[in-house]
Amino acid sequence: MPELPEVETVVRGLRAALAGRTITGLRLGKTDFIADVPRLETALPGATIEEVRRFGKFIGLRLACLSGLASPAAGNGHRESNWLLVHLGMTGQFVVCRPDSPERPHTHVWLALDDARELRYTDTRRFGQMRILHAGELPAFLSRLGWEPLEAPYDKFCAALERRAMIKALLLDQRVFRGLGNIYTDESLWRARIHPKRHAAQLSDAEHRALYAAVRRVLADAIRLRGSSISDFVDSAGSPGEYQRRHRAYGREGKPCYRCGGKIRRIIVAGRSSYFCPRCQRAPRGNKVRRQR
Repeated sequence: MPELPEVETVVRGLRAALAGRTITGLRLGKTDFIADVPRLETALPGATIEEVRRFGKFIGLRLACLSGLASPAAGNGHRESNWLLVHLGMTGQFVVCRPDSPERPHTHVWLALDDARELRYTDTRRFGQMRILHAGELPAFLSRLGWEPLEAPYDKFCAALERRAMIKALLLDQRVFRGLGNIYTDESLWRARIHPKRHAAQLSDAEHRALYAAVRRVLADAIRLRGSSISDFVDSAGSPGEYQRRHRAYGREGKPCYRCGGKIRRIIVAGRSSYFCPRCQRAPRGNKVRRQR
């Protein structure tokens, strides 16, 4: 599933390619991942893309739209800001290309642009999301999400960990930190030498500092290398990322730890496969870790 670095990579590409472009047409395939299809069909054609931002794992396109299309509150003939929010789910791709480019299977949204290019959304499993929000609706939507990991001050980061939950589960909770997922929690915990089943509220000050630094370092490095392409991820130009070559824990079950040589193991935490080194990341006392088959 695309996480913060992958989404940030896509956003940077879209920002460079789409700023100031106008959407001249819309074509839809399957629409079960779109909230309020009629609203989308009305709001997008004729809208100008003014800004591209990331909100956790969501891509946000700020649109200047004719009023009365998505918001009946304003008078006709005026322009107002709406947001197109896109979540890539597990297999989503949002790519800018020429209209004569070969269409990938499972492409469901085609946005024609005023420079003769297309913005296409492809999603094999259709676990993604797409919706239109008025500018005034965005704060309420974002209030359900937690801190941006790269923006949270150290004291706020530590305060968010004062909960009775396993640290892996807490880092995955989008209401606590927006954007973190399975790959980068495993990589951060490995770097900080913290077992994924440790209780967050029992971490020491030194472990807080180590985890805070690890999360920021891992995310920054992954963004610099344009994310991890495990299976489906490509950037807005259709190119894969490179950070999967730097993984130290995720997906490395049975392979030697880069730090101590011990074998990486896999367990299930919060319903997700979790990779760690049993030598470097000691299990909580009284908690026997069994290998998952």
